Amino acid sequence: QVQLVESGGGLVQAGGSLRLSCAASGRSLSNSAMGWFRQAPGKERDFVATISRRGGTTDYADSVQGRFAISRDNAKNTVTLQMNSLKPEDTAVYYCAVARVSYGTTRYKDYDYWGQGTQVTVSS
Repeated sequence: QVQLVESGGGLVQAGGSLRLSCAASGRSLSNSAMGWFRQAPGKERDFVATISRRGGTTDYADSVQGRFAISRDNAKNTVTLQMNSLKPEDTAVYYCAVARVSYGTTRYKDYDYWGQGTQVTVSS
């Protein structure tokens, strides 16, 4: 069993930055891709970013490309999401997740374990 705990969310003005972290326990994640998703009120959970097991490949939603950066530290069993140039439409609960595959994937159903989420609110 894997436990994921996100942190780093908060309230920020438009144009600002936040850095989300996700710490995993229970087993090593070095063989698994990781991802970040987000869910705004009344909307579905959407893909944000993914990273392959060794960090060599990343992929982003079009809406965050060029503004967000995903990275991982397998020695520390952590994954981070650096979010820059934040917009009000980035407001959502952000979730990290562990994939059952080693390559980065945008598909919700490829992820087995989820954190509890961290709220990000961007004011205009």
